[in-house]
Amino acid sequence: MDEMTNKNVEVDQFMAALDHPQKETIEYLRAAVLGSDPGITEHVKWKAPSFLRAGEDRVTFQLRAKKGIQLIFHRGAKVKDDQADFRFTDESGLLDWISSDRATVIFQDLDDVKANEEAFVTLVRSWVNT
Repeated sequence: MDEMTNKNVEVDQFMAALDHPQKETIEYLRAAVLGSDPGITEHVKWKAPSFLRAGEDRVTFQLRAKKGIQLIFHRGAKVKDDQADFRFTDESGLLDWISSDRATVIFQDLDDVKANEEAFVTLVRSWVNT
């Protein structure tokens, strides 16, 4: 980890080598996620940056999405026993639910991210603390 931030050198290296048409948008989103909560850390998982809270993956980029930049909001790599009872209120309207405890957020480009940044940061902060 960097001394002054919750950035991870492994992710820095991954991003330096990344050849992606929306790399600037990915970097912007990375900074937004890391800045949303001081307890969030990062690593590379599933060939993309993934963000952890209390050692558990919670938000992961899906860099092979056909349109835009996709982030997967989840509660770890494995389905939790309480999946059927899990409830989360998305006041942002950004989440597209895949299952009762897994959702995606898709941004078309950097302008879309900036237009929804405040709602996104609030969403991340709330999600990682549930």
